[in-house]
Amino acid sequence: MNNTWLVVGLGNPGPGYSHNRHNVGQMVVDEMASRLGGKFKAHKAHAAVMEGRLGIGGPKLILAKPLTYMNLSGGPTSALAKFYGIGPENVIAVHDEIDIPFESVRLKLGGGEGGHNGLRDISKALGTKDYLRVRMGVGRPPGRMSAADYVLRNFSAAERTGLPLLLDNGADAAEMVVQHGLTAAQQHFHSITS
Repeated sequence: MNNTWLVVGLGNPGPGYSHNRHNVGQMVVDEMASRLGGKFKAHKAHAAVMEGRLGIGGPKLILAKPLTYMNLSGGPTSALAKFYGIGPENVIAVHDEIDIPFESVRLKLGGGEGGHNGLRDISKALGTKDYLRVRMGVGRPPGRMSAADYVLRNFSAAERTGLPLLLDNGADAAEMVVQHGLTAAQQHFHSITS
C-alpha cells in the first residue's frame, strides 16, 4: 500500500471562503483533480474525496478536501489515512504559508507548524509532525493587518493574475514528491525564485 498517497488540501468549507488565501491548498487539490479528470465525492470522514492514478499503473492518489473548518483538519486527515491504510510518510498537506513570498512553493517533511492551526491539528491527530507539506506562498500581510485577517481575504486583483501559475506549481510539486521523492522536488522548486 506504500504507493498510495493522501494529498490533503487545507482550507475552510463553503463558497464564502473558497477564494481566500487560506484556501489555496484546496485550490491546488482542485487543480490536481482536474488533471486526473475526476470528481470529488462526499466521504464518511467529513471530507470531499477523489481517487485517481498518476499515469497508467502509477501511484494511487487520494485527493481530499476536509469539510471541517481549517483548525479541525486533523480529524478528516487521520480518518482518511486509517481508511486507506496510509502511513504519515505518504500524507501530503497542501497549505498557505505567509512566511513565503507569493508565487513561491516550498516543500518539507515534518518540523514546526509555524502557527498554522490546520497543521497543528493534523500533527495532533496523526500523532506525529513527520508528514510532508507543500507550502504555498501567500506573502506577508501589509502594514499592521493581522495574519488571521490577511489569510481570510481573497487574493488581490494583481495576485489573481499570478494565481494560475502558483496553483499549477503547487500541483506539480505534490505530483513530483509522489513520483520522484521529496529531495528531487525540493531541488526543483526551491531553485525557482518569485
